[in-house]
Amino acid sequence: MVKERAVQKFDFLVIESDQARVDSVLSALHFLGYRPQHGATCSEVDESTHAWRAVYIGHVDDAAEAERQFALLGAAASHVPVLLAGDSPWLGRFSAPASPFAGRMATLAFPLRYEKMAEALRNIYARLLGGQSGALRFVGDSAPMVRVNALIRQVAPFDSTVLVLGESGTGKEMVARAIHEHSPRRDKPFVAINCGAIPAELLESELFGHEKGSFTGAISARKGRFEMAEGGTLFLDEVGDMSLPMQVKLLRVLQERAYERVGGSKTMRCDVRIIAATHRNLEQSIASDRFREDLFYRLSVFPLELPSLRERLDDLPVLIGEFNQRLARRGLGVVRFSAGAMQALRAHAWPGNVRELSNLVERMAILFPHGEVRASDLPKKYRGQQAGDEVLGAALLALMEDELPPCEAGVQPVPEALRTLPEQGLDLKDHLADIEVGLIRQALDATGGVVAHAARLLHMQRTTLVEKLRKYGLQNSLAA
Repeated sequence: MVKERAVQKFDFLVIESDQARVDSVLSALHFLGYRPQHGATCSEVDESTHAWRAVYIGHVDDAAEAERQFALLGAAASHVPVLLAGDSPWLGRFSAPASPFAGRMATLAFPLRYEKMAEALRNIYARLLGGQSGALRFVGDSAPMVRVNALIRQVAPFDSTVLVLGESGTGKEMVARAIHEHSPRRDKPFVAINCGAIPAELLESELFGHEKGSFTGAISARKGRFEMAEGGTLFLDEVGDMSLPMQVKLLRVLQERAYERVGGSKTMRCDVRIIAATHRNLEQSIASDRFREDLFYRLSVFPLELPSLRERLDDLPVLIGEFNQRLARRGLGVVRFSAGAMQALRAHAWPGNVRELSNLVERMAILFPHGEVRASDLPKKYRGQQAGDEVLGAALLALMEDELPPCEAGVQPVPEALRTLPEQGLDLKDHLADIEVGLIRQALDATGGVVAHAARLLHMQRTTLVEKLRKYGLQNSLAA
């Protein structure tokens, strides 16, 4: 008898009045593996249907209704992470120094990107597990990461402006948060804004706020990010994408520590620490007149360059271990990577850096929970030479089975390139096993999972193939 699957419980409360944002947030949370519920559709909760792990709070048209929805958290309100839209009217309430939520909240910008939401949640969980006073350590024991940790530790206690440089996916916002959380401003807000994701005509209002009626659609006065971050840290992500007119206005604020809201005449003083980040080469942008040189020198008082994953491949095992721990906390099964798979990962260029690795580990954890990932199981672009091995590997398989001479039945001799040992060496047994598993999977796919037909394609006895299916745990590939 097939056991009935346990009913998944709602675990992420969404409080939002804007239906477009509701759809966006729910979609992102589903993608990240959560089971969210819109508070407006929920009248009561109980242990059989709900197990809150986090809450999102955005626009709330009716204050009383928002409070009712927030009360649905019950006792979980005392400890779950809180995500707030950057323009939520509840932002001040949750980010105040005396707020019990200050250490477990993060802000989100729209249009929403699920990567940013995932990273915000990971950072909150890291803070909850390690505490704000925990030892500073970015994951990795390689020389580049040891240097990064040392630089963060040196600059964190001071108010110096920091410019974080590095490719996309290297963790620039995590560095900014680490600097903030180990600084004297740790009890004040950390506010982030992606300067490249907001249209140039709206960025001024996002940064400095606006007065009611200052432009079409400004139906009420609104605080800007500088005002929200007062006393704390303002993180200007992708500052290299900022327009030249906006660069001039930002430079004035950095010089004078004062600004006016859009449509306003009152000069407002600001006390914020600025941390900026970009993946662009700003010196090249200066040479091509796309970035102001005076602003560059204002921002790069303390430049901090993050290494790409290609430069810290020794950290692959410890990074995978860290991602496995995070996945386990979310209820996903951890995965192991075989020696052949690790060799393939080391050969990959990693254009998406650590973020790309995190996404890959999560994908493999979904496909092979609590299992071992071999090179042949990896998505094609990560296999490298393994992809060629699987196309030409029939010759090797036939030789291992001792059932077919190298050139019989149209099988070509193994090319010299595949008989050449890589400089770093390889685990031959694991390498050949990866090839064998890949070919068995192909044969089963081609025959609809019928063992007898797959065995015929592989020129082996049916009983031999059945034994290999048990050995490699491939029984689930069989036809019903």
